This record gives sequence, structure tokens and C-alpha cells, in this order.
Amino acid sequence: QVQLVESGGGLVQAGDSLRLSCAASGRTLSRYVMGWFRQGPGKERELVSAITWTSSNTYYADSVKGRFTISRDIAENTVYLQMNSLKPEDTAVYYCAARVGSSAMYNYWGQGTQVTVSS
Repeated sequence: QVQLVESGGGLVQAGDSLRLSCAASGRTLSRYVMGWFRQGPGKERELVSAITWTSSNTYYADSVKGRFTISRDIAENTVYLQMNSLKPEDTAVYYCAARVGSSAMYNYWGQGTQVTVSS
């Protein structure tokens, strides 16, 4: 089992920045891919960004490229999502998730953290 706990959400104005954190525990993450998803009001959940734990390869959705940066701290077992130039359309509950690298399905999820961007 992998336990994931997100933090760092909040209410900000358009153009501001936030950094989300996801603290992982329970297993060594060397085989895992860590992802940040979000689900806005009335929208489907979407993958925003992902990172492989060992090689640090990254993925970004087109909507956040150039504004969001995903990173991980191996020593702290924590994944971060730095969000800059936030827009009202970034408003959503953000979830941290993990999957084994060989799997297409994210098996482990955090409880989510609310990000609200006012115009």
C-alpha cells in the first residue's frame, strides 16, 4: 500500500502561484509513476502532470505547459506541483496519485486539496 497526503491548496488570485505537496509513505517508490490530477466543477478528472520516480521523466497537459512544474524529493518521499500564473480555469480539487510504472492505472490516491483561483 501507498499512502498519499496532499497539502498546499488554497484561494488565490489570477496570476498568483501555489505549490502543492504530496507526501508518500508505505512503500519504496522506485518503481512508481506519480501523477497530479484535477477535477474542476462539472468537469471530468484529468491528468495534469506526472513524473517517474527514478528517471524524473515528466508529462504535462497542454493546458498547464509552461506554467506548472512537477518535481520530486527522493529523500523526503514527496512530490511537488509548482503552479505559476494561475488562471480561474485552474480551479479544481487536485489529487496526487501513484501507479506502478508497468501499469496504466493509478492505484493509489490522496484525499485531494482544493485550489480556487479568483479572477
